[in-house]
Amino acid sequence: MTIDKFSEDSRLTIAVSGRLDTSTAPELEAELKNSMPGVTELIFDFEALDYISSAGLRVLLFAQKTMMRQGSMKLVNVSEVIYEIFEVTGFSEILTIEQA
Repeated sequence: MTIDKFSEDSRLTIAVSGRLDTSTAPELEAELKNSMPGVTELIFDFEALDYISSAGLRVLLFAQKTMMRQGSMKLVNVSEVIYEIFEVTGFSEILTIEQA
């Protein structure tokens, strides 16, 4: 997994590529905990995300709960494969998702 961060004022975009799974989710969670203070708009760019496991979903849930208190969060460039995982798990109902 690769994480690229782009910050502009209080907007933070995090581009995640590769696999977001049990072995990589802790890295993303740590990055979020360090980067989210002061952020009012969080954007995840999943254009290059190949796979997301339940561990990755848990990190997204953490981010969503945090951003509900301090601003907004959305996922952009979500592939059909990843979106299908969100639909099956019900995450499509609780996250703001823009498909690729």
